Amino acid sequence: MTDNGLPCVDLLAATPEILRGLMTELTDDDARWKPAPDRFSVAEVLAHLSHSEGHCYRMRLDRFTAETRPELDPDDAQMYLDLYRDADPEDAFDHFEEQREINIAFLRDLPAGAGERIALHKELGEITLSQMLNEWALHDLGHIRQIAELARARRYASAAGPMAASYNLKP
Repeated sequence: MTDNGLPCVDLLAATPEILRGLMTELTDDDARWKPAPDRFSVAEVLAHLSHSEGHCYRMRLDRFTAETRPELDPDDAQMYLDLYRDADPEDAFDHFEEQREINIAFLRDLPAGAGERIALHKELGEITLSQMLNEWALHDLGHIRQIAELARARRYASAAGPMAASYNLKP
């Protein structure tokens, strides 16, 4: 919890560094590798994170803080698949990291009690800002796991030789 009582802010602040660590040894080819046509590459995950940071989470933060009981549309990542395709991994990560720093500063400056602000999600009903922050952490952690699994499969499994056979990779 931050001084203003908001949950997950420290985890959200740590996400860029965690991702940077996972991608330390990935080449551009590794970052663009797709395990299957219907699966994301690291580059596409980064593009999704960058897009979601501004077009979902920041937009919701602004509405939570500026409006009384704003109505929030659901976010559907499937609508933006073309936007993520052929994304440059470095550009996507840089944009994500820049936006995240701004959003963390914004969250840390919110007054005590801001987490209790309510919005009406068009599919889910009433949600609080604190609930959205927990969902944001869930979102980050899912994509951290996804990038870790892609790195495991692309970069490390083949180099582990016969020892890799005991791992059940699902990139």
